[in-house]
Amino acid sequence: MIKPKKYDWKDSNLALFGSDVEKGVKKDSANSEPAWHGSGQEVGLEIWRVVKFKIEKWAKEDYGKFFSGDSYIVLNTYKNPDEEDLEYDLHFWIGKYSTQDEYGTVAYKTVELDTFHNDKPVQHREIQNNESTMFSSYFPNGISLMKGGADSGFKHVKPTEYKPRLFQFVGTTYANTVIKEVGLYKQSLNKEDVFVLDNGLKIYQINTPNCDKDEKVKAMHHCLKIKSDRCGRPKVETIDDDPLKHDVVAEVLGDKNKKEKAPAPGPHTKKLIRISDDSGTVKMDTAAEGSFEVDDLDPKDVFIVDLEKSIYVWVGEGASAEEKKNGMSYAHSYVSKTDRPLRSISVVNQRRAHHMYADMKA
Repeated sequence: MIKPKKYDWKDSNLALFGSDVEKGVKKDSANSEPAWHGSGQEVGLEIWRVVKFKIEKWAKEDYGKFFSGDSYIVLNTYKNPDEEDLEYDLHFWIGKYSTQDEYGTVAYKTVELDTFHNDKPVQHREIQNNESTMFSSYFPNGISLMKGGADSGFKHVKPTEYKPRLFQFVGTTYANTVIKEVGLYKQSLNKEDVFVLDNGLKIYQINTPNCDKDEKVKAMHHCLKIKSDRCGRPKVETIDDDPLKHDVVAEVLGDKNKKEKAPAPGPHTKKLIRISDDSGTVKMDTAAEGSFEVDDLDPKDVFIVDLEKSIYVWVGEGASAEEKKNGMSYAHSYVSKTDRPLRSISVVNQRRAHHMYADMKA
């Protein structure tokens, strides 16, 4: 089932995220969530999906596949070189058509999982098609974006009943090639990328004139994986000429009504926003604009560091509890009012902000 309403990010309300209702999740509440038990015990990746306010484990064979109508929690457990302690990066990923209820639940549950691990994970917000480099690196075979929710997935559909899907392969190397589902329209095709039309028992790999060789290889592996998942029944055909000359392709792909494109974002100005409760209440004020240095960060407060591609919430070691727990909420509110509302957000503490410091100097 494809969810019809695209989530309106600028109308989203995360006022409770980070508040006493949301951020102040008690340890016993976190312990009451069965999904968290046993998590983060070994180096590796773990993924959960939000289903009707509940958390379901995502199958390992589907890691890298995300439905645009769903929200997910991703925990990466790792060790630094020459250290024995486990470290964590904790992401919540929001699909383009994820509902506000799902968004709220995944944000709440991310805080809960963070609490379960004694606030040790570094939290990150990820938005479909705007994923951070760190998040994308977890999936060496690329991220596969599919329409609808998991109920419309591959496993429960017979090939003879399968609804056609068109996938686009975009990238310059095999590792960074992203697989995303696009509309079944002639206008979805271009001359730069590789496309795969999955028609159940017949799969067409469409190699356009200017596509990249790595896109071709990844598309070929994708076709073979689909064929294997369906017990070898589908036939795969490669198309190197005009795909619309092929009757099945021309029949499946329709015409799309043209829509006006949204205006491109204007010039970006870096900003440093201070979150402080010195006045008695938590307030957000601009501390610097255009240019600032690491030395401008005051350990007594929390700062939103607005860089071109991402947003960081920098938590000073001397920040108050109120400042700390409202950082993500204020960052979400801030970025949603900019012309780049879908950027990733990462919460980093003063001692573990090396990536942010490097981005500031870039």
